[in-house]
Amino acid sequence: MYPTIYHAVKDLFGLELPFLKILQSFGFFVAIAFLVAGYFFAFELKRKEKEGLVHSTLRKVMKGEAATQSELVTNGIFGFLLGYKLVGFIWDYSSLSGNPREYMLSIQGSVVGGLIAGALFTWLKYKEKEKYRLPEPKLTEVPYHPYEHVGNMTLVAAVAGLLGAKLFHILENLPDFVADPFGMIFSFSGLTMYGGLIVGGLSVIYYARKNGLKFEHVIDSCAPGLMLAYAIGRIGCHVAGDGDWGIPHTAPKPGWLSFLPDWIWSYNYPNNVNQECNPYIQGTAEHVNCHCNWADTPYLVARVFPTAFYETVVCLGLFFLLWSLRKRIHIPGVLFSVYLLMNGVERFFIEQIRENTVLFKLGSYTVTQAMFIAVCLFLLGLLGLIYFRNKYKKAPPLSHEQHQS
Repeated sequence: MYPTIYHAVKDLFGLELPFLKILQSFGFFVAIAFLVAGYFFAFELKRKEKEGLVHSTLRKVMKGEAATQSELVTNGIFGFLLGYKLVGFIWDYSSLSGNPREYMLSIQGSVVGGLIAGALFTWLKYKEKEKYRLPEPKLTEVPYHPYEHVGNMTLVAAVAGLLGAKLFHILENLPDFVADPFGMIFSFSGLTMYGGLIVGGLSVIYYARKNGLKFEHVIDSCAPGLMLAYAIGRIGCHVAGDGDWGIPHTAPKPGWLSFLPDWIWSYNYPNNVNQECNPYIQGTAEHVNCHCNWADTPYLVARVFPTAFYETVVCLGLFFLLWSLRKRIHIPGVLFSVYLLMNGVERFFIEQIRENTVLFKLGSYTVTQAMFIAVCLFLLGLLGLIYFRNKYKKAPPLSHEQHQS
C-alpha cells in the first residue's frame, strides 16, 4: 500500500522524491475525483443549455476597474499562507518530513517566505487588473452560463462535503470523539462518504436555487460525475489502505478464479496508512480476537475482502450506465433519482462484507450507519421517481432536438 505519493513513486519507479511525502494518496485521488466530477458536470450543463433546458443569466460587471483593496488584501493573504507553509516545509524539510500532516495543521512556517509570496500575489493581481483598466470603467451586463457556476458549486460541495464527512464520522464514533475531540476534528483521516454526499449535495442544491438554476437539471447533470467520482475516491481508499476494507476472508481462492490476482479475492493491505494489523473486533461472536504488533506485522494478520476495489469496479459500471441513460430520460430529476437507487443498492450490499461501526442491531442482524443511510437514499430515489414523474406528467419539458422534430 502507498500511504503517500512518495511511497508509490519510490516503489513503482525507484525514484526518491521526499517532498512527495506531503501528498497523501487518499487526498490525491479525492482531488482527482473532484476535478473529474466537475468536468462531467460542466459537460452536461453545456449540453442542456444547447437544448434549451437551462439558461444563462445576466450579471452586471464593472469593466476596466482598477484592483480593489479587498482583492489585493485577499490575494496577499492567500499568497502569504501558501508561502508561509510551502517555503517553511522546503526550508526545514529534514525535521518536518517525518510527519507532514502534523506540520500542515501546526503554526510552523516561514514568515519570510509568506511575506515574499504575499507581496508577489498582490503585485500579480494589481498587474492583471491594470492590463484591462479603462480611463472610465463601464458597468455592463454579460451573460453568465450555467456551466460557469461549476467552479463555485464544486468549491461549495468540497467545503460542505468535507464538513459533512467529518461530522458523520464523529457521530458514528462518539466515544472516540469524547476521548480526543481535537485530534478527531483536525485529523486528515476519519471521513464518512455519505456525510460528504448529503451535506455537499444539499449545499449545491441551495446554491443552484439561489442563483436561478433549475435544481432538477443541476442534480441530473451531476449524477454521472458523482458516481465516477466515488469510484475514483475508492481507488484512493484501496491504494492508501485507509480502513475501508471488508471482513476477514481467509477462504482459499476457487480454481475457476485462478486467472485473477490473489489480492482481488482477499488482501492483507501491507503498509496501510492506518498502520493496522488487527482486523478482528474484540468481543464479537463473528470474529476471533487476536493481538499483533505493527512493527512485527506491518499488514493485516488475516486477509480481508478488498471492498474498496469492488466498489470502484461496480461504480465504474454504474457510471457508464448513467451516462448512457442521460439522453434517454427526458423527465427532470429522474436521472438523479436513478442515481440514488443505484447508490443505495450498491452500498447496502457491499456493507454485508465490509468492516464498519455497528449503529444498532435488529435481533442478530447488525445495521451500520452506511447501511441505514443506503436504505434511506434508496427510498428517497423511489420517492423522487414518483414525485418527478407526477410533476412533469402532463407536459414534460422538450429538448431542442424534440422541438426541431
